[in-house]
Amino acid sequence: MKKRAKQVLLASGVLRLAGKLRRKGAAILMYHSVLEDPSRVVDSLGAMIHPRAVFEGQMELVAREFHPVTLEQVARFVREEGDLPQRSVVVTFDDGYLDNFEMAMPILDRVGVPATFYVTVDCVENRRLPWPSRLRFSFRKTSRPSWTDGGAKTWELTSESGREKAYLAVCDRVAQMAGVNLESYVSSVEASLEARLPESSSQLMMNWAQVRGLADNGHIIGSHTMTHPNMAFLKVEEARREFVESKQHMETRLRTKVTHFSYPCPALFPNWTDATAEESRRAGYETAVTTSSGLAHRSDNPLLLKRVRPTKTVDGLRWNLETAFAGRAV
Repeated sequence: MKKRAKQVLLASGVLRLAGKLRRKGAAILMYHSVLEDPSRVVDSLGAMIHPRAVFEGQMELVAREFHPVTLEQVARFVREEGDLPQRSVVVTFDDGYLDNFEMAMPILDRVGVPATFYVTVDCVENRRLPWPSRLRFSFRKTSRPSWTDGGAKTWELTSESGREKAYLAVCDRVAQMAGVNLESYVSSVEASLEARLPESSSQLMMNWAQVRGLADNGHIIGSHTMTHPNMAFLKVEEARREFVESKQHMETRLRTKVTHFSYPCPALFPNWTDATAEESRRAGYETAVTTSSGLAHRSDNPLLLKRVRPTKTVDGLRWNLETAFAGRAV
């Protein structure tokens, strides 16, 4: 009944009319990975993957029924330096997976949708998955019946729910780390659980040549930090390093300016603060996207832009976009 009600409401045109009466805004969509068969890596990447056929349908929808624009156009809009067409949509990707280059880019280029790709420097530089994926795999695949964390709490691992609780608790802890401390702790957890991702998992991440290939095709490249922490829970000095060093490293590798940033949201909430927004400005970023839900409006802080989650179906994306433009919470 709920699905049918949504279909009727969409077909009626009421939401589109409501959107015309609201103040203009841009929907910044948040993607991660696009694969032909998401099930083969579900124990590492989890539920954030979009099947290729679904993503293709969603991009065709964006190109046909909305107005695809670039992140730079949105930046000028929120700074009141330019305008946007009604129903503007930006496509973004987080992390830096190889499928962004091999699978998503050809679809985007075919339908004429520009995108912004935010790269986690450590993951591309060392060809390893972001730490939440590594820990997810370890907790799902370990044969250990229990595990004791650094706080001396013992977690039961004989049930799926027990593994998930332990995994989420560890994520809350690791999200507050950065740099070598983060990598050292994650490696120690993998070792203690006696379950690590196979070496072939490195092939899931882009290399720098592929990142440059995205830029060469006209897409925007941005930073997603060095090591994927929750920036809101770091000390100022650690957050500053993540902002500055990722930007400098990427500019050296890509031989171009990097002025766009995406806040990781691996665990805990929020993933930004007024202080981190100020640090991003000091580091030289012109925009920064968060995981807070909503549209980007004129006069918004360009360093705290909201995004819209795309769902895993074409109709679901249409619903989220239409309701967002109509002013309803997504």
